[in-house]
Amino acid sequence: MGREVSESCIDSLLIEMVSTYCNRFYANKPELAARRIEAIGYQVGHQLSERYTMERPRFSDHLEAIKFICKDFWSELFKKQIDNLKTNHRGTFVLQDNRFRWLTRMSIDQSPENGATEEPSIMADEKAVESMHLYFPCGIIRGALSNLGIPCAVSADISNLPACE
Repeated sequence: MGREVSESCIDSLLIEMVSTYCNRFYANKPELAARRIEAIGYQVGHQLSERYTMERPRFSDHLEAIKFICKDFWSELFKKQIDNLKTNHRGTFVLQDNRFRWLTRMSIDQSPENGATEEPSIMADEKAVESMHLYFPCGIIRGALSNLGIPCAVSADISNLPACE
């Protein structure tokens, strides 16, 4: 039986880590906070992929390693496989998770009573808050792939979060 951590603990850890780096350590430098959060994720991903591939032979190509990330690695982290994998066959892969576990309980209140507006600066701030929570999982994926011998850049895109209206 493997060691597991309560999902609520992971949620709380991610929220506190983002809050601490964005509001205390690098309050006026969000790009430095993002880099630091991603670096922590990188270390976690590197160590997790080492643990999960210890009993396996090395992957023969990039596609095999990406399939491992989509099936086994993602299942270990999020208790489900990736919903969709796309590639352009030139080294770019798009992994799609329609219900990313670490964001399912996160929302931005968009009701008019709470001051939500269509003002672009406010909407940009909300997107920045949402994206800060994705630097850690991006770092995990980059660290895992790096450990598998695939140096890469990882980015995330949020199409929409759960919202109260």
